[in-house]
Amino acid sequence: MTRPTPLSGFPEWLPGQRMIEQHVVDRLRRTFELYGFAPLQTRAVEPLDQLLRKGETSKEVYVLRRLQADAEDPSDSGLGLHFDLTVPFARYVLENAGKLQFPFRRYQIQPCWRGERPQEGRYREFLQADIDVVDRGTLSGHYEVELPLVIADALRGLPLPPIRMHVNNRKLSQGFFRGLGIPDPMAAIRAIDRLDKVGPVGVAAQLVASGATDEQAKAALRLGEICTTDLSFVDAVRAQGVSDPLLDEGLEELAAVVSAAAEHAPGLVLADLRIARGLDYYTGTVYETVLLGHESVGSICAGGRYDNLATAGTEVFPGVGLSLGVSRLLGPLFGVDALRSSRPVPTCVLVALADEPARPAAMRTAAALRGRGIPTEVAPVPAKYGRQIRYAERRGIPYVWFPGEPDTVKDIRSGVQLQADAAGWTPPAADRWPTISGPPEPGQAPEGDSR
Repeated sequence: MTRPTPLSGFPEWLPGQRMIEQHVVDRLRRTFELYGFAPLQTRAVEPLDQLLRKGETSKEVYVLRRLQADAEDPSDSGLGLHFDLTVPFARYVLENAGKLQFPFRRYQIQPCWRGERPQEGRYREFLQADIDVVDRGTLSGHYEVELPLVIADALRGLPLPPIRMHVNNRKLSQGFFRGLGIPDPMAAIRAIDRLDKVGPVGVAAQLVASGATDEQAKAALRLGEICTTDLSFVDAVRAQGVSDPLLDEGLEELAAVVSAAAEHAPGLVLADLRIARGLDYYTGTVYETVLLGHESVGSICAGGRYDNLATAGTEVFPGVGLSLGVSRLLGPLFGVDALRSSRPVPTCVLVALADEPARPAAMRTAAALRGRGIPTEVAPVPAKYGRQIRYAERRGIPYVWFPGEPDTVKDIRSGVQLQADAAGWTPPAADRWPTISGPPEPGQAPEGDSR
């Protein structure tokens, strides 16, 4: 077999990196459940008409079809891999509305697939973690306040760089542009959202092309320049002299998010009146999150309020959600060695093997240790103990167990060897499982974050 060529955009982490990813996922899961979110998993495929009905996503959807599918068989066409978890969740709510209790709080951690150009932090296959709250008929605005705090709490317990969440409200933007008299407020929202990419001149040209006057374009740009860490954005908007009931509603909702974040997670939220999110289904608060020091990666956690994504006849299920790109968060950090595992294997103890007839006894010792939650493996082959110690060293296994009368266990890092009983010996808590850490400060050893 020839050496395989890696596929761009489909990351496959090394074991130590995979353990870091699992650690992050475990932390997210525990935090989500602490806040009362129930676990959910949806299928990998959705009908194309569902995937394409909201937003400009047709260029990113992977179509699913058997290699030798019958062109006349309709059951094997019209399917695509989901590019996010929000659209599948909306479909799931509609199908199971009679079995769910509302408001329904769910979290979902699954792979997604998106056919875009791979680059740092952007992959074609990636792990995503979502939280959403959906209700029947109406949804209280306090959930828009709560969700950023949940994400902040989840990431706070990990050795990651700090995050900054940029927030806006589509009602605010739409009401402002409507109050200005811009003929196509949604086109203006999309144009302002591209301010960082094309600059003020490019945005102004887009606004004028969609029907705005030069003066309206200048006023729209002034709105997009408002960015504050406190409630001063309200006065800054009011100072523009634009009035509209929808603008008032959006200002009030965004102020509630910024105020709550200032109290419960200082430094987390930044009111940034440029952002809008690309998907068309958002109707209220929208969020985009950057990793400080790694802003070039773009948003690692985004989402917003949606009122019309899940509808069945006259019945609506409004919701609000946030999607954390786990792969997008970790990939760039792996690339600069900013996250480390204390060892590349979960094993805490290697039971040494004097000869092959001793294997049953070694397996009983390993079983006793595992029964008390200590990750243990038996040496693969009998060999001189020095070779078995080197085997453990290469894998980062901290302890080697030597059967005997009595048994002894050796910390191969310090060289300390003690008598031990498999029914009672316990390693220090920091050694039981691999720990993860950020890069050490100059002159300091890494500090682990216990699993």
